[in-house]
Amino acid sequence: MKTLLILNDAPYGSERTYNGARLAGSLAKQEGGEVRVFLIGDAASAAHRLQKVPAGFYNLEVMLGSVVKHGGTIGVCGTCMDARGIGVDDLVAGSHRSSLDELSQWTTWADKILVF
Repeated sequence: MKTLLILNDAPYGSERTYNGARLAGSLAKQEGGEVRVFLIGDAASAAHRLQKVPAGFYNLEVMLGSVVKHGGTIGVCGTCMDARGIGVDDLVAGSHRSSLDELSQWTTWADKILVF
């Protein structure tokens, strides 16, 4: 099954991006599936590397890294990156600057699309 998760919310504050990343990580570990995650709007900040969070608190950088480690793909909206001052060198390893055109392609590729 080919699954696309579109995450919209800021990485911390609400748990929507956290829950989307959790699900993406779980799906990426399942055999025979393909997972793609697109970070748009405030969720673009979730792909910022070198995040420092309080001890015992979840870390989106680590969670997204697990998706990549298990074969998932992570795209980050380039326009959203620009609006937040995030450069390509600031991104979590394995993620890439993406575009609405790529999101459109991923949308037609996917069997299931989940929006958080």
